[in-house]
Amino acid sequence: MVPSTLSEDLHRRIAGSQLVIYPDSGHGGVFQYHEEFAPLAAAFLRE
Repeated sequence: MVPSTLSEDLHRRIAGSQLVIYPDSGHGGVFQYHEEFAPLAAAFLRE
């Protein structure tokens, strides 16, 4: 887990990347927002 600003910088450097930041999620975003996260992760892994 890194600060959002570093995630934004990494996203700018990786062509074709997608950045999703879940508000007020802290380190538990994948658990707090699992209904939103799981489909995006599954779609990424299918590619």
